[in-house]
Amino acid sequence: MAVDARPGLAFAGSGLDRAAYLRGDAAALARMAADPAARILPFWRGRPLLAGEEAAADPVLGAGLAGLAPGAELLSHMTGGLIFLGLSGGAPVFAADLSPWVPEGPEPDFGAFFDGSAQHHPDLPAGAAFADLRGAMMRLDPRAAELAATARALLNWHGTHGFCSACGAASAPALGGWQRICPACNTQHFPRTDPCVIMCVTRGNSVLLGRSPGWPEGMYSCLAGFMEPGEPVESAVRREVFEETAVRVGPVRLLVSQPWPFPASLMIGCAAEATSTEIACDPAEIEDALWISRERLAAVFAGVDPVIRAPRSGAIAGWMLRQWLADRLH
Repeated sequence: MAVDARPGLAFAGSGLDRAAYLRGDAAALARMAADPAARILPFWRGRPLLAGEEAAADPVLGAGLAGLAPGAELLSHMTGGLIFLGLSGGAPVFAADLSPWVPEGPEPDFGAFFDGSAQHHPDLPAGAAFADLRGAMMRLDPRAAELAATARALLNWHGTHGFCSACGAASAPALGGWQRICPACNTQHFPRTDPCVIMCVTRGNSVLLGRSPGWPEGMYSCLAGFMEPGEPVESAVRREVFEETAVRVGPVRLLVSQPWPFPASLMIGCAAEATSTEIACDPAEIEDALWISRERLAAVFAGVDPVIRAPRSGAIAGWMLRQWLADRLH
């Protein structure tokens, strides 16, 4: 399959064979789940299992992830059953939620994974630890990133959609984890993805940035917002920019998309040309907004701006701003 990955953009696609034709074949799923070549990608409280810094890339999961073999003892703590993610290099890959697992002794500080001080639990593969996917996304190669993003979004959906929205009865997983069925009224439920526009709004040599209330100090980004029912992408861009800043937008171009599994969004990146410059922030939506020049944005990326810090690597906002700075936003 074609690979959609773009350098510097996380979760942009690796051509994973999702093998949807196997999801309804219970016998095939059972055989694959017992296949010694299979990999189980475990999550614990929303965090994937990451390989140690020195670990070689897993030929199935890709670089950065660590997996469990079928029948691993830790899988006894699984909730909700295995979710079939697809075939990677011909080998089946599943996701498992191990959130009920309570390690013996003091709870390991998996949050410290990246500063080298995490205590790697003996029940896990050597050097591996559970860690926040948002902070780890640039450690993953495209295959590992696609698997992790897919698994996290699906596991979150199962965790928050356990009851039928039609009649309120408890629903049950089906189709290898890609569906839930209500046994009371037979309603079928499918995983949802929430489309969200994110726009690099420019006028001449300046780009519009904003920050939401509660963001860390110095964090500014491109404006973004969820699409509304019946709304084209271009209209959503113009509406969101005006609602948040009162800036009017003219031409809009679609650039790139990025799955964003926090919890289950699809970021639709757009270039937008402003037709006005005066800003009036809606305090319910945005705390501050400002126009900055290319020269100042270069200082932001260099880490020398006194107010604004560099955007997170891997996220679509930073990718678009880097492309604009280099005059490659086409």
